[in-house]
Amino acid sequence: MHTVLTYVVSLFVIVISVFITLCVKYELERLFHEKKDVAPFHICNVVIILMVSFAAHAVTNNYFLGNEFKLVMPLLILTIMIIPIYIFGQFAFEKYKSVYRKYDTAENGKVLVLNEKYVKKKKLPAKLKNYNAASKEK
Repeated sequence: MHTVLTYVVSLFVIVISVFITLCVKYELERLFHEKKDVAPFHICNVVIILMVSFAAHAVTNNYFLGNEFKLVMPLLILTIMIIPIYIFGQFAFEKYKSVYRKYDTAENGKVLVLNEKYVKKKKLPAKLKNYNAASKEK
């Protein structure tokens, strides 16, 4: 039962870490003007997630539950847990980026693609169309 609790806590930490590292990776790619995914960012993200989840696993296992510290087996199990969650999170994050992107820019700064969701104009109510008509006549 203690082992299941330890891995549930680690799973919770993994999910949060995947979200945070993907957000940071996206911002770094924007900072360096990268148009496609960069493999070293993915490798660093997986290593960071592994370190954070292993720390959570060690703290939960050793200090809260009082079990002995093991190194190799938890690292393998956590790595097997991280890879599918990271891949699924990456696909979900890419879909989120493409759906909610307002526009895309070229290298010279021109707008290439506008998202139709942000282009639609809102119609003003009839009573507000001539709201400033009196001030414009003067």
